Amino acid sequence: MATAPVLLITGGSRGLGAATARLAARRGFDVAVNYRTDAQAAERVVADVQAAGRRAVAIQADVAQEHEVEKMFEKVDATLGRLTHFVYSSGITGPVSRVEDLSGADIRQVMDINVVGAFYCARAAIRRMSTKHGGAGGAIVLLSSIASVLGGGGEYVLYAASKGAIDSLTVGLAREVAGEGIRVNAVSPGLIDTEIQPPGRVERVGPTVPIGRAGKAEEVAEAIVFLLSEAASYVAGANLRVSGAR
Repeated sequence: MATAPVLLITGGSRGLGAATARLAARRGFDVAVNYRTDAQAAERVVADVQAAGRRAVAIQADVAQEHEVEKMFEKVDATLGRLTHFVYSSGITGPVSRVEDLSGADIRQVMDINVVGAFYCARAAIRRMSTKHGGAGGAIVLLSSIASVLGGGGEYVLYAASKGAIDSLTVGLAREVAGEGIRVNAVSPGLIDTEIQPPGRVERVGPTVPIGRAGKAEEVAEAIVFLLSEAASYVAGANLRVSGAR
C-alpha cells in the first residue's frame, strides 16, 4: 500500500483550515491539525479526518513563537512521518481601524502571526520537503487575501499589508525551491463567511461582491486542495483568487 501524503495545516481547527483538513482527508491525505487555543475544535476536525479513513493528529502551537513551530513540526515527524504538504492558514485581521489609531501591540501581533509565523513554518517545511535536504518534494499553499490588492482602507490596512507580504513570499519562495521538488502557491480568498468576520460584515458587504454573495469555506478549500494535488503539477508561484470577482 502506497504511503499517504502527509499534510500539516496551521490554523486547522477553524474556518478555512478546518474545511481544508476535511476535504484533504477525503482526497487521501493524512492530516496534522494545528491549533493555538481551541483543543476541542481541533479534536473535532481530527475525528472527521479519521472518519474519512485517514490518520490525523492535533498539535497545539503558537505559530508566532519560533520554538513552538519547531516542536510542532517535530511532532508531525514523530506521529505521521515526513512532511510532504503544508498549508499556512493561520491569520488574524487585527482591529477594524484607521492606521493612525493602531497601537504598536496591534501591529506587532498581526505581523507576528500573519508574516513572521509564515516564515518560521515555511523554513521548517522546506527543511523536510526539499530534495536538497533529502525530502521527496511536495507542495506548499500560503493563505493570502484579496485585501492585499484592495488595500483595506478605513478598516484593514494592517491586515492587507501583512497579506501583501505573503504575496511576495509566495513568488520568491516558489522560485527558490521549484528546482528542489516543492511547488509554492497562494490562495487569496475574498469575503468568506467564517468566524474571522466581525458581526454583520458578511450581511453588509456580501451583496456588494460582483458574484452577489459571500463565499463559503468549502469553496476556498477546493482551491487549496487543488494546488496541493498532482492536478496542479506545473502550477508554481501562482496566486489563485477565490473572491467572487471582488
